[in-house]
Amino acid sequence: WAAEDPQASLRPEYVFIVQKSYQDSETGPESSVITKVKGITFSEHKVWDVEEYVKPPEGGSVFSIITRIEVTPSQTLGTCPESMRVSDATCGSDEDCVAGQLDMLGNGLRTGRCVPYYQGSAKTCEVSGWCPVEDGASVSQFLGKMAPNFTILIKNSIQYPKFQFSKGNIEHRKDGYLKHCTFDEVSDLYCPIFKLGFIVEQAGENFTELAHTGGVIGVIINWDCDLDLSASKCNPKYSFRRLDPKHVPASSGYNFRFAKYYKTNGSTTRTLIKAYGIRIDVIVHGQAGKFSLIPTIINLATALTSIGVGSFLCDWILLTFMNKNKVYSHKKFDKIVDPPEQTAGPELCPPEPSRQDSTLTDPRGLARL
Repeated sequence: WAAEDPQASLRPEYVFIVQKSYQDSETGPESSVITKVKGITFSEHKVWDVEEYVKPPEGGSVFSIITRIEVTPSQTLGTCPESMRVSDATCGSDEDCVAGQLDMLGNGLRTGRCVPYYQGSAKTCEVSGWCPVEDGASVSQFLGKMAPNFTILIKNSIQYPKFQFSKGNIEHRKDGYLKHCTFDEVSDLYCPIFKLGFIVEQAGENFTELAHTGGVIGVIINWDCDLDLSASKCNPKYSFRRLDPKHVPASSGYNFRFAKYYKTNGSTTRTLIKAYGIRIDVIVHGQAGKFSLIPTIINLATALTSIGVGSFLCDWILLTFMNKNKVYSHKKFDKIVDPPEQTAGPELCPPEPSRQDSTLTDPRGLARL
């Protein structure tokens, strides 16, 4: 391959034709996104449907699909040992625990007692709160066995208000097209139904690892449209990539917590769930351009000036159309007058040429120069 000319981007023809400087443009289309997930899966203890593993359920541009959970069941308000993960929670006696102390990263208010931990011989300070704490009784469940086959409908509509142009990413058909199609860039571009496994694969990730640790995947929809062409030439282009920094241990992965509350014999009980999942962020961007006379004139004049044609055009206009074109011509051009021809016959007293003229016409003068 020949090396690309670094000056190519500065050439007038590149700016005017390749970068389409003859067009007016608009960036950042107005956009709406509606999503819908379908599929069922199962864990070691139950079957999960969409209502349980998709958060939030409204179907917006950002949503999470739960693939693994850590469940702490039957929590009640009471006293219990603090988690060993909390700093300064381990103790040897009651003197090591300050009553009334509240750790912002802990699970409750310390009572001042040092009590045995849930398992082993260690001891931690007792706290008043939701008991047992998460680390003491959590059970892990994996929901990702069938998750690669989940289907995600991403309905996107965009509008460029400057050009009064709008379009969507779903083909208008009445034959139940969306019920039996999945996305294919060549054959089914306007069927925006993606399998979760396909999205993760296109982002270059391993599904099993991502399902265990969680992560954020971006679905980017780009609408770059040349509106000088027909509307059928304005098509969405999809790309997929991971957005969270997976190589940074302190911030990699994705998880969140929520609780389900119950009433048992008049007392409140809850199940605490720490959920790991794949968060999908649908991001829409693009740019549209259409021919406009004003940027065409401005950029054409700039291009002609850069190659030296501008000064020629200005001179032609001033010399042709100005009322005082003779004044402009006199100021711009110097007239050269030929010397008068000498008449035949001898002159009695021929005029002596000036020093300047003799220098310019006498060969000896030229030799001296």
